[in-house]
Amino acid sequence: MKKPNANDPANHARLRRIEGRHNALVKELRAAFADGELTSDGYCAIEGMRILEEAIRSGLKFKAVFFRASAENRADRLLPQLGAHVETLLLPDKLFASAVPSETPQGVAALVRCKTFKLEDVLAKSQAGPILAIAGVQDPGNLGTILRSAEAFGTGGILLGEGTVSPFNSKVIRASAGSVFRLPTVQTKLAGTLDQMRGLGLRLIATSSHKGKPLDQATLTGPLVIFIGSEGAGLPRDLLEQMTDTVAIPHSPTVESLNAGVAASIVLYEIARQATYHRDAESQGTHT
Repeated sequence: MKKPNANDPANHARLRRIEGRHNALVKELRAAFADGELTSDGYCAIEGMRILEEAIRSGLKFKAVFFRASAENRADRLLPQLGAHVETLLLPDKLFASAVPSETPQGVAALVRCKTFKLEDVLAKSQAGPILAIAGVQDPGNLGTILRSAEAFGTGGILLGEGTVSPFNSKVIRASAGSVFRLPTVQTKLAGTLDQMRGLGLRLIATSSHKGKPLDQATLTGPLVIFIGSEGAGLPRDLLEQMTDTVAIPHSPTVESLNAGVAASIVLYEIARQATYHRDAESQGTHT
């Protein structure tokens, strides 16, 4: 790729200056951030240099990129990475701040089309890695952490049940460090998917703070779905009663429960560790 010229006037010539808060794209950006959901035509709002570059790296389609006037120099780095069809707007600082509700704004935001999947798409990934089913995790930081760990440890896909924060919430996207752009993810009613999961031969594994087989004693190989509940309430009873097995992470009794993001990360690491161990054992057995 051609190295961006920090003083290339062509980059700044692409920027369209917007002064009014009623501009259609500015209104769409503001609403997308406020709602934390996809727009009517399938775009979500993101902000920050790192996240925008992760979206570019993930091959997402951009509708528009917005620069704060005092951060106009960021255009020199981003615009060479964007197609000529992408709308690029320069907003006064006050107007930018009214649309982008970040506590630490970096002066750049965008509307991007996130990939969408069907339930069947996600379940089909169970041969590639465990499926993660998340029930009632409402904190965006926790969900973002879970998604980041899910990609790091080879999760096949993500099911988001009722009461779980939207993956298109900008805080989730930021906490996931862009993993949400690449993981097959679908929002669904988990209770209605259990028969389909069992029909595919998937083991349904619940996680619990205190009850269940200790994680280091559990067999977590083969196609399975790991259910993660909310930090306070855990998994709903109607789901818990239909699980194949339950695992618990041993920890000090002085701690009531682990953060949902931390718990999911530990379980996913253990699954990846066991998978690596079995692959290595099979490989050694083949050559002995």
